[in-house]
Amino acid sequence: MIDAYIFGNELKSLGYKFYAGVPCSFLKSLINYAINDCRYINATNEGDAISIAAGCYLTGNKAVVLMQNSGLTNAVSPLTSLLYTFKIPVLGFVSLRGELGVHDEPQHELMGQITTDMLTLMEVDWEYLSDDINSAREQLKKADRILDGSKPFFFVVKKNTFAEIALKKKEEVFSFSKKVITKTNKDQIPQRFDTLKIISRHKDIDTALFATTGKTGRELYDIEDTGHNLYMVGSMGCIGSLGLGTALNAPSKNIIVIDGDGSLLMRSGSLATIAKFQPDNYLHILLDNNTYDSTGGQETVASNVDFVSLAQSNGFNTSIYCHNLDELDSYIGEWKKKKGLCFMYLRISKGSKKDLGRPSIKPYQVKDRIMKFLSVNPNTAKY
Repeated sequence: MIDAYIFGNELKSLGYKFYAGVPCSFLKSLINYAINDCRYINATNEGDAISIAAGCYLTGNKAVVLMQNSGLTNAVSPLTSLLYTFKIPVLGFVSLRGELGVHDEPQHELMGQITTDMLTLMEVDWEYLSDDINSAREQLKKADRILDGSKPFFFVVKKNTFAEIALKKKEEVFSFSKKVITKTNKDQIPQRFDTLKIISRHKDIDTALFATTGKTGRELYDIEDTGHNLYMVGSMGCIGSLGLGTALNAPSKNIIVIDGDGSLLMRSGSLATIAKFQPDNYLHILLDNNTYDSTGGQETVASNVDFVSLAQSNGFNTSIYCHNLDELDSYIGEWKKKKGLCFMYLRISKGSKKDLGRPSIKPYQVKDRIMKFLSVNPNTAKY
C-alpha cells in the first residue's frame, strides 16, 4: 500500500495543492491528507467538484478531484460539456467500487464493470494507480505531462491502495447570514437583456462576469463581448461552482456569477458549498423568470421557492431581494466597495432578445481569454 502522505507530497511537489471532492472509503486517506495539509473543498456532488476544480484551473493553478465511481455518473455533464468543450485539464482519482471478483455492495456491481469504459467514452485518459510508491510516482509525472495538453486525466483506484492516515481535528467554522433584504414592493420584472446591460456596466479591470448556459450567456455576448466574460455552454447548474473555484483562487478579482432559476435548482446544493467557504469576492445574481427559456419556454418549479431565504439559510453573508433595475445597479456598486459573499435575486420577464445570435468565439478561446484576464493581478491564494 501507498503512504498517502508521501503520495500527497509528490502531488504537492508537482503543484497540486487544491482539491475538491466527495468522499469514498477507498480514497479516505488521500482525502484526509488533502484536508490536513492542502485546501480541500467538500462539494455536495461530484459534478460540482469537477466544476470547482475547473474554476481553480482558470486562475492558472492545478486542481485534483476525488470521487467514488458511483459519483462518476453525477460528473458526466461537466466532464463532457465543461472540461471537454473548454479544454480544461483536471487530475482525477476515482475509486473502483464493485471490482470484478472483489466482494462489495450490490449497488456497485454495474459501475464496477463500466467505470473504465465510461472514462474512455468521455475521452478521459486514465490508468489504474499502482500500489507501489515508486511506480505511482512515475505515473504522476506522466499524468502531469498529459494534463499540459489541456485534457483531464483520471487514476482508477482499487481497494487497499492507500494505507490509512488519521484526519486531524479542525475547528468547525459556521457561516451565518448577517444581512437580509426581503420583498417589500412591487416587482418591475424587466427583460433579461436590459438587466444584463446593467450588470455588464460593472465589469472593470478587477471584475469578471460568469454567465450561465443558454440565453443568458448569448445575450451577454450580444451586449459586449470582452475578456471579462465567460459564457457557460452545457453543464447546466455548474456556473456557481465554477465561480467558487475561481473566486477562491483569484482573491484579487471580483467574480460575479449570473444564474437562472432552472440552472440553480438543478444543483442548488452548490449554495451550501459556496457559503461554507465564504469567498468575499463572490457575488451570485439570480435572474428568475420561472422558465426554461432556451428550450421553448417551459415552466420551472421555481414559483414556490424563496431563493433569498434559501441563500440566507445556507449561510450567505448578504441576501438581497432586488425589486427593480435601479436597486440591482445600486446594490452591485455597494457590494464592489464592501465585498462579502452576496446573493442577489431579481424577477425578470419571460422571453429573450429577438434575432439573438450565438457567440462566434469558441469555448476554449473564451477560457484562454478569461485566464489572461484573471492573471493581470498576481494571485495571492494561500493553502
